[in-house]
Amino acid sequence: MNRSSIALEMRRKYFVPLLILVIALLPGCAALGDADPDRGATTVRQDVFGDNFTAVKYLDQGWSPADSLWFYTITQGSDMMPYDFFLALEQVGKPEPFRSNENMNRYRYLPQKTTSGNPDGLPVGFVKDTYQGKEYVGLTCSACHTGQVNYKGKGIRIDGGPASADMETFMADLVRALIATLENEEVRNRFVKNVLARGNYTAETEVLADLRKFRERLASYITINYSSLHYGYARLDAFGRIYNRVLEHVINVRELKELLRDPRVMGDRAMTEEQIESITSETGNVLSGAERDKVVEKLVKTLNENNGWEALGRLRKKLFNPPDAPVSYPFLWDTPQHDYVQWNGLTENAGLKAIARNAGEAIGVFATLDWTEKKGFSLSSFINGQGLYGPHISYYSSVNVNNLRLIESRLLSLQSPLWPEDILPPIDAARLANGRSLFNKHCVSCHARIQRDDPDRRVVAQMSRASTVGTDPQMAENSVDYQGFSGILRNQYVGVSVGDILLDRRAPVSALLTKATIGVVATPDQDKWFFRRWFDWIYNLAAGFRHNEIKPSIKHGDYDPDTTANPVASLKAYKARPLNGIWATAPYLHNGSVPTLYDLLLPKKRPGDPQDGEYRPDEFEVGSREFDPVKVGLKSSGYGGFIFKTDISGNSNAGHDYGVKRTADESNGPVDQKIKEQCMDETIKDELLDKSIRDKCLSPMSREERLDLLEYLKTL
Repeated sequence: MNRSSIALEMRRKYFVPLLILVIALLPGCAALGDADPDRGATTVRQDVFGDNFTAVKYLDQGWSPADSLWFYTITQGSDMMPYDFFLALEQVGKPEPFRSNENMNRYRYLPQKTTSGNPDGLPVGFVKDTYQGKEYVGLTCSACHTGQVNYKGKGIRIDGGPASADMETFMADLVRALIATLENEEVRNRFVKNVLARGNYTAETEVLADLRKFRERLASYITINYSSLHYGYARLDAFGRIYNRVLEHVINVRELKELLRDPRVMGDRAMTEEQIESITSETGNVLSGAERDKVVEKLVKTLNENNGWEALGRLRKKLFNPPDAPVSYPFLWDTPQHDYVQWNGLTENAGLKAIARNAGEAIGVFATLDWTEKKGFSLSSFINGQGLYGPHISYYSSVNVNNLRLIESRLLSLQSPLWPEDILPPIDAARLANGRSLFNKHCVSCHARIQRDDPDRRVVAQMSRASTVGTDPQMAENSVDYQGFSGILRNQYVGVSVGDILLDRRAPVSALLTKATIGVVATPDQDKWFFRRWFDWIYNLAAGFRHNEIKPSIKHGDYDPDTTANPVASLKAYKARPLNGIWATAPYLHNGSVPTLYDLLLPKKRPGDPQDGEYRPDEFEVGSREFDPVKVGLKSSGYGGFIFKTDISGNSNAGHDYGVKRTADESNGPVDQKIKEQCMDETIKDELLDKSIRDKCLSPMSREERLDLLEYLKTL
């Protein structure tokens, strides 16, 4: 063998494997250089609600400072607006930066100082993303899933905890700031100057063109997602908005043309063929992100010229569904260990579905979707069910599937926070023992205990019919009932538990979301160089199956099973999960309608109830992070926060009244359904119950028992 042959063989044996190893390790290297011991946390001395914290304390949740900082800054492909724009944008009516810590804290996003991985000191979860050579500011999951509670001037940061963020108001104010920048010459000139100084734009015309484009894009996001129900702090109808983002991008030009010419939709503003052609002439049947922007711009302009705002409203209602079922941001510890996730068990956690779930979240927070129609051979097309050859949808996007997989992997080591007795009042040992007994009687049949730091732990979701648990049904009902035009996905198949659904002209949006996210996950990242693109693609697909130890399984609990007549019937239910760390996750119930755990253990006041009883509050304030260690929750009055009204559809605080009325004792296992029904039948007085049944019923808890149970819940 000559020297050149030996050299070639050496490269083949050693260099190529080494190169692959280096590429595989690159994503993790970013975390190694960002290990600020304070994890970037900064303080706020006084804010709009009177909250203050002069120090931030982290609890032991199994993560190092480097882990937390990596989680705060890892990109997932969210492209909300150009990065330079976000840094240069001013607040409406004053020259202070929109992104200032004080302003972002007003929306309850957590302020951060400058670190090596966050050189501009953006809040937790606000990151720089790069797509097709351009830099954008976007959101990562930590923006909505990092919490903090304050107690006597100390902030307790909770990794994976629910945020207090008010994204609805944040987005509205962001658009107002963009509009004000365009309309005010002095502000506009400062903005252009500051953007050009960063060197990513070369001319004022470029800056203004993008400013108009993103004003329209974000304004249309607000219009599409209009809801008469305002969310306030600490919750969001994330699925409603994700659903609408999918519907926005699956609509094809053929379907859009039919709607625009239909007088049943457009009324007397039904468009002529000439008008429709002027709106859609520069597009294919499948709309890329840029083409969608042009269509929206032309459509709004045409209707504006013809006083067609009412028609635009009808078109919005025809295409989209109102996101009117806001829920609390779920806490993330133990999420990868679940068999089913989301408040109503919407998503199975097995195989690639865990990464697809995260892809749906990225779509919801402004991932760029450059979906196109192509022909020819495609492995990605085969994986998402479109076949190996022929016309197919190519799901190009900014979604960073590799990082989504890494985030899911990192969450495996996240643990629930323990009650910090060095900051909060110590646990009352006298109450603790009785509280444990009460938990065994009233709670454990649905809320299983788990060992928070057991690396082999698994969480089996316990489902209960929405009608049985009695909490606000709107989120569960929307997930089942919402339909939309399938557009580019029409005549494709989506697998569900009872078989495959053939997507008709209109289809369940949950099925469209499943199809779209699998398509995104199965598509190589075109924004990476060739070798890295295909290496990541193969590795992510393989790791999605190999490293995910959750396997397909049936749901547990009491719910309506999926059938061929109603293949998503099981979604009209809510999930009970272990309560470890529950003390740090206020407000409570899935829709955030109860401010404290103590209030959750009270009944909802009903007509005829005595006035002097203790009841769940019908109204309370949200927005403060100040912690109440007695009732276990957040301060809920006296500071001018957002008023949460529970008499509005979507906001009900009814249900989950276990312990507040007579119930069956299932501490020794399930009891007969007839016994359960008689125990819960309030028309039958205790003395009229048969003794054999009465002995299997639990009486409502007293105030002292509620406090005992609270003491135990603090320790989970």
